[in-house]
Amino acid sequence: MMNVMEIDGVKAVITFDPEINMFRGEFVGLNGGADFYSTDIDGLHREGKKSLKVFLDMCAEDGVSPYRKTSGRINLRLSQELYEKATTLANASGKSLNAWIVDVIRHTDDVLTN
Repeated sequence: MMNVMEIDGVKAVITFDPEINMFRGEFVGLNGGADFYSTDIDGLHREGKKSLKVFLDMCAEDGVSPYRKTSGRINLRLSQELYEKATTLANASGKSLNAWIVDVIRHTDDVLTN
């Protein structure tokens, strides 16, 4: 997946911050912020491991789950034109709008990871 790094089983989105001329990683799916910085990929791995360990240790110390709990629901707002287009494409493929959106996301993930 583009701009995503996995560290110890947890995904982090990587961006470049031109103001400090460094890469920034931010873990996703955690119940709080855990980010890290480096000028190179090896440094991102090292700093990411440190940041994640500190975050997980703090959660254990406080007795809280480190991972965000989600319902799996999404409230999606579309323009009328885009809604009609999505509905038409879903119907044309014999799927509900929800199933079609799930398939589009899965397909996009497959394209990005291959």
